Amino acid sequence: MTSDENTASGAPDEQAKTESAGATTPEVDVSEALQAEVADLKDKLLRTVAEMENLRKRTEREIADTRTYAIAGFARDMLTATDSLSRALSSLPAEARETGDATLKTLIEGIEMTEREMQRLLAKHGVKPIEAEGQKFDPHKHQAMFEVPDPTRPEGTVVQVVQAGFAIGDRVLRPAMVGVAKGGAKPVNAGEAPEGGVDKSA
Repeated sequence: MTSDENTASGAPDEQAKTESAGATTPEVDVSEALQAEVADLKDKLLRTVAEMENLRKRTEREIADTRTYAIAGFARDMLTATDSLSRALSSLPAEARETGDATLKTLIEGIEMTEREMQRLLAKHGVKPIEAEGQKFDPHKHQAMFEVPDPTRPEGTVVQVVQAGFAIGDRVLRPAMVGVAKGGAKPVNAGEAPEGGVDKSA
């Protein structure tokens, strides 16, 4: 057998090996590509689920806030009306309540009942008065109108309320207008001895 015949007879074997090697490579590439695509889709799915959960929680918070604070503007206007009723009552002299005729007494009682009912309805919808008298001045809840020289009260204590403040939920509808003590001792924290004295709480 000549060299040409040997070459001719060996050519199919080499070609078969080359074809078989080439046939397995695309299968491996396709499998890896599919695995990468599955991992990518899984990651996108997890991200979408997390985003939907965050959206659900945010929506629930917004709905709760809307329910709580939706009447804030209306409540603020109602407070103006209740203030007018309070001023009307306070402007009446004390003797008018006692010695006035029946018609005047009935009118006063009607105004008082109306004011109480308005306060009740405001409270029913979450509008609460802000504590001020005797409290430490809080600029987030109180508005200082004047200072009162009072050495018997700790400095910065609210000693007089000019106009009541109100809050709805955690938000201040309007701050309380107050007078604040000036010139007294500094406020004493729990466990601390007051200036010039001994802590008697122990």
